[in-house]
Amino acid sequence: MGGAPAGTHTTEGRADDGRDGPMTDETDRRRLEHDLASLGVPYELFPCDPALADTTAFCAAYGFAPEDSANTIVVVGKSEPRQYAACVVLATHRLDVNRAVRAKFGRGKASFAGADETREMTGMEIGGVTPFGLPPTLAVWVDADVMRRGRIVLGGGSRSWKVLASPEILLRLPGVEVVEGLASPAPEAPPPSA
Repeated sequence: MGGAPAGTHTTEGRADDGRDGPMTDETDRRRLEHDLASLGVPYELFPCDPALADTTAFCAAYGFAPEDSANTIVVVGKSEPRQYAACVVLATHRLDVNRAVRAKFGRGKASFAGADETREMTGMEIGGVTPFGLPPTLAVWVDADVMRRGRIVLGGGSRSWKVLASPEILLRLPGVEVVEGLASPAPEAPPPSA
């Protein structure tokens, strides 16, 4: 991968990281660079058309393999008090909400968080959610298959940016947990009938 070391991607400090102002491509980039700077793993920022941020469209438009794309999905445990976690899974896999996620929460039902809940918990829109810069109270669970890839493409916190890096970058996040069986390969779609 042609990215520079993370230490070279810095901003002039917290006041300039874009968190308090209106979001633009530039402030999104600065905020992302701020969140990545301390992780010490090489990465590359990849700009994309926000209309093409969803995984299938992104991979088709920019030539990335879906099996190298990792989505960050916010889930919620429905028992009171409600619990939240961010799950990182390959785009070719299905997150096992009914068993694996529910077991991780330890009680009650679990489901995918809706767009409003995701925005409230992360400050990010679906299609751009990243595991970088999340609130420290939000658990980050990474499916073990993500860690077996040589390089992954992750959301960049907005629909305008992606992060290309070794999956090792995820291990630098505070409180991250790698979970075997958090997701499983999605069945292949049957070929169209003639």
